[in-house]
Amino acid sequence: MRLWSLHPATLDRVALVACWREALLAQKVLTGATRGYTRHPQLDRFRACADPLDAIGHYLAALQAEACVRGYRFDGSRVLRMDAVSPGIPLTDGQLAFERAHLRAKVAVRDVAWLPRIPEVAVAAPSFVEIPGPIEPWERI
Repeated sequence: MRLWSLHPATLDRVALVACWREALLAQKVLTGATRGYTRHPQLDRFRACADPLDAIGHYLAALQAEACVRGYRFDGSRVLRMDAVSPGIPLTDGQLAFERAHLRAKVAVRDVAWLPRIPEVAVAAPSFVEIPGPIEPWERI
């Protein structure tokens, strides 16, 4: 499971679609509707929020908004809390830089034309607030 911390506009088509699908799975996990992925480390940052369902709802809403901009049809009715406010989840600049490099490596193989759309300095998704620090401890390197 990869719940990208990068702004959805940074993600290529494959990453955006996969992230949408995996974030919907994360929403299921957070509601207790599935037994798989319950211990996935990327979910810890959503669980740490005052309202985890609001947090994943806000994250999903940002993905859906980007999909709409691109003309994709992501079904917003699948998001339980589409109008949730930003949870302001802390995210280190080291993690953002790591994810930017990780995305660039993937895009270099599958969609070279997308590379110029990945900014030199990573921008966080709307659900996150950038703070100084190294790669997050939950990241699997």
